[in-house]
Amino acid sequence: MNADVFDSAATVLPPVCFEQPPVCGLILGSGWSESLTVDHILARIPYADIPGLGASTVVGHTGEFRLFERHGLRFAAFLGRRHWYEGAGWAPVVLPVELLRRMGSTCLLVTNAAGGINPAFKPGDLMAIVDHINTIGLNPLAGPVMPGWGTRFPDQSQVYETAMRKHLHQAAAEAGAVLSEGIYAFTAGPVYETPAEIRAYARMGADAVGMSTVPEVTVASAAGMRVAALSCITNMAAGISGPHLSHEEVLQQTRSSAPIMAALVDKFLARLAVPQI
Repeated sequence: MNADVFDSAATVLPPVCFEQPPVCGLILGSGWSESLTVDHILARIPYADIPGLGASTVVGHTGEFRLFERHGLRFAAFLGRRHWYEGAGWAPVVLPVELLRRMGSTCLLVTNAAGGINPAFKPGDLMAIVDHINTIGLNPLAGPVMPGWGTRFPDQSQVYETAMRKHLHQAAAEAGAVLSEGIYAFTAGPVYETPAEIRAYARMGADAVGMSTVPEVTVASAAGMRVAALSCITNMAAGISGPHLSHEEVLQQTRSSAPIMAALVDKFLARLAVPQI
């Protein structure tokens, strides 16, 4: 990865993005863009106008950066994400994390749509990620050590901070949402997993599976950011229920779950004003 890509991307952010650090950065995955409630937008930029990021190629990803105010605080959000399977390399996948770091944000909330592996889950359930399994054997930290991304061999023993997860649970209670916890398995995509793969991931301890999140949180954690992550279980994974899987099924479920997703995220943002966080 070349730092010049990140330098070029940072130049298109208006000065307001660097006036004061956002209290938290957000990367909102499939169907989650509608979960963002804002009081005042300070800046908005389409992904297509950000060098190195580029327009989203996946339905359900809005493809826009927003700096906004909510609950008297300042936040920065990336509505939608780029994926490894899109074939553009790691840079656009992790570029949002680097831009948030350059803006001075010290915490990150990442959301995604995931397939349920744990049979206790059902479509529409929400899961706080407690740990992950990188099934693809590739890592965005490979290559030269990037400035600001920590050491050559960063500790990943607690990527998802306990205190941040506690506030997710408190936010869920305030929003009237049921929030479970689980382990997320990251796959390369763009194909859905086979039933045999899902059985293997279940034996490895995974509760849900998806094609995102892990690259971003790996870099964010290495860079010293406090990380929390949420999955919306949009369908049960291959071999658990139903003969077929489709992206439309994923989007349909996130549309149905949008009100409770929005309430949870908003309560979480409000809790960032609480002194102990």
